[in-house]
Amino acid sequence: MGESCRAAANAPDSVRVTNPQGQGAYVLTCDHASNFLPPEFGTLGLAEGELARHIAWDPGALPVARRMAEMLDAVLVETCVSRLVLDCNRALDAPGLIPAVSETTAIPGNATLTAAEREARIARCWRPFHDAVEAVIEDRLARGQECRLVSVHSFTPVYKGLTRPWQVGIIHDDDERLAAPLIAMLERAGGFSVGVNQPYSPADGVYFTLEKHARARGLACAMIEIRNDEIG
Repeated sequence: MGESCRAAANAPDSVRVTNPQGQGAYVLTCDHASNFLPPEFGTLGLAEGELARHIAWDPGALPVARRMAEMLDAVLVETCVSRLVLDCNRALDAPGLIPAVSETTAIPGNATLTAAEREARIARCWRPFHDAVEAVIEDRLARGQECRLVSVHSFTPVYKGLTRPWQVGIIHDDDERLAAPLIAMLERAGGFSVGVNQPYSPADGVYFTLEKHARARGLACAMIEIRNDEIG
């Protein structure tokens, strides 16, 4: 599977595009693929062990997305920087774009950013990722190639003290072209709990990448969330 890095000159290794000429119908995104902190950010004031937690990334989501891309001959666009630096699956005006607190953990390095520092992070992470997704989709549409967008994530078994019973969640809005057959297939398979717009829904602001790139173009889309203790 071919692989290339697509990043602005001032934002090396911010995004990776794998299998850009994939012939399948799907484009996959993994918006929280990495817990990597570039050296200029240090540890953002966190103990090193904190960076292994879900606050820094979606553990297991990238291997799942890569396996899906192989099976489907799909394009995969993944982030290469921790969402603690900037969450690419958020609008630029979203409160959680650069979180000062993630779940219940304060992020000291994000507490007192200047406007210039904020814009530098947007240029470093957000723009390269969304420019890459945009370029992939526009290239496919220009060639008349079918294009469906699926975002792959993982979630924690417990969040703020609440246990989450679902093992996989399918997140969607009123476009159910992908979500409905996915949900039906998972429910027919049996043996595990399927969350429909659980543990998140578009109302939580987690649907941004799909809204920006798929819904704005009328493309079928859905988000897959897998409980991270199930992925291993």
